[in-house]
Amino acid sequence: MGRRLLKVNETLKEVLSGAIRSEVKDPRIGFVTITGVETTADLRHAKVFVTVLGNKRTRAQSLAGLTSSHGFLQALISTKLRMKRTPQLEFVYDETTDRAMRMEKLLLRYEGDLSEFTVDQYEPDGEEVEDDEVDGS
Repeated sequence: MGRRLLKVNETLKEVLSGAIRSEVKDPRIGFVTITGVETTADLRHAKVFVTVLGNKRTRAQSLAGLTSSHGFLQALISTKLRMKRTPQLEFVYDETTDRAMRMEKLLLRYEGDLSEFTVDQYEPDGEEVEDDEVDGS
């Protein structure tokens, strides 16, 4: 990805974040955070990755609100940014945070089980090695 495209993505993220926070009045949109923007090389399309604080229902409502206000947001982008084309916005839920929280829960659940073992007692393939084999005796 080129330097210009990275700059466009970051600028779109900033403009959209500010607009969603202060200018979009749709009551369905809850606490939304834009985690990233990926624009195509021709600047015709942009995927806007968002996270939503709340349950699945809140997430669905917020995404519906964002989708319905994409025209307003695109018009806002065209007035605030000097671009030949204003990208067509597509809002996508970013599951990265959900995956990280799920992994953390799994690690915490098995933390006690993992603390019993030391790394030097196991071969890379996962088979246990006897203590005398580790010492080289």
